[in-house]
Amino acid sequence: MGKYLHVLNIGIQNTLVYRTNFLFRAAAGLIPLTGTLYLWKSVYAGQSGSEMVGGYTLIQMISYYLVVTLVDACTAVAEDDWQIAADIKDGNISQFLLKPIDYLAYRLCLYASGRAIYTTVALVPVALFIFSLRNYFAMPSDAATLGLFLVSTLLAGLLQFFIAYVMALLAFWVLDVSTFIFIQFAFEYIASGHLFPIDILPRWLALAVQFTPYPYLLHFPVSVYLGRITGPRMWQGFAVQAAWVLLGYGLARFVWARGVRRYSAVGG
Repeated sequence: MGKYLHVLNIGIQNTLVYRTNFLFRAAAGLIPLTGTLYLWKSVYAGQSGSEMVGGYTLIQMISYYLVVTLVDACTAVAEDDWQIAADIKDGNISQFLLKPIDYLAYRLCLYASGRAIYTTVALVPVALFIFSLRNYFAMPSDAATLGLFLVSTLLAGLLQFFIAYVMALLAFWVLDVSTFIFIQFAFEYIASGHLFPIDILPRWLALAVQFTPYPYLLHFPVSVYLGRITGPRMWQGFAVQAAWVLLGYGLARFVWARGVRRYSAVGG
């Protein structure tokens, strides 16, 4: 474990170099969020505060997007997938085949360090933004709900990482993985509930999306926070989310093993 703690420490030090960039990136990310919130306010305009659209009150809808922003800051993959693909393409992966270090664990440590610093920096503008909308921000019903939300967010982060890791490993077979990454991101942006809550979709379409891992990246943790999923449905959701994490881990190991078999590098 010592070597991975060292990697985590180095990752934190390297990431701290970009703290100002993170601050401006987080602040700039609030611009489209502001537009989205004003759009939903217009949708609810003229309605009573308790009237619902798609099963959400105005406060619940705004809270949904604010919590999505928090979860996304904690779990989103920044440059990890591109860096992994570059390691394979440029032959930098060779050093990890010759040293007693697990590449998956190495990248996971770098991902964790990057998210830790980015979340810490991003909390400043995000907290100020949420404070300005405090009248529209719903708090969790109790401490247990908050704890379950944090557990779900942790699982969402692991799942997010494994999806990005597997996509990046396609660099073992194709020269440029950017197309696959962009396609995956486009589908994830909608199916994860980032663009809008999944449960406002037609029932058959929302049900179809539930068979993918994407709702467990954002929509499920946020639904736990808002108390929209409780009882047996919530525990079933946690079981499915954990199963996707384990499947993602297994797929990451499988694709790596197959990819290394056909990997070749020249020079050094």
